[in-house]
Amino acid sequence: MAPRKPVDPAELRAAVLRVVPWLRDETVDAPARADLATAVRLTARALEQAAPGSSVEVRVPPFVAVQCIEGPRHTRGTPPNVVETGPRTWLRLVTGLVDFADAAAAGSLDASGSRAGEIAHWMPLLRL
Repeated sequence: MAPRKPVDPAELRAAVLRVVPWLRDETVDAPARADLATAVRLTARALEQAAPGSSVEVRVPPFVAVQCIEGPRHTRGTPPNVVETGPRTWLRLVTGLVDFADAAAAGSLDASGSRAGEIAHWMPLLRL
């Protein structure tokens, strides 16, 4: 598989800024699906580039799944280290509006495997 084009920091920031009102206040109307998808995909790809590897899979359905963090490579079946969350929680993690431990304690993200928590080291990817 060919390497992905690097994420443009300006494009990433612009995509996230379009959804910030909803991230800060859940009573605000949800952003357009295309805007939400772009913000989720770009931030997941930014994590993939910042923490290359294949030992942890990050899933943000229905938009993206990426593998990251150096370590044992996963190739078949269910990965041993998975972080899964919805788009809003993911983007709140990425922007520092919530931290990993609080999101996990609130049940808004699932983390399985001994290395899944290593994602917390990389958050936030983008400060508002």
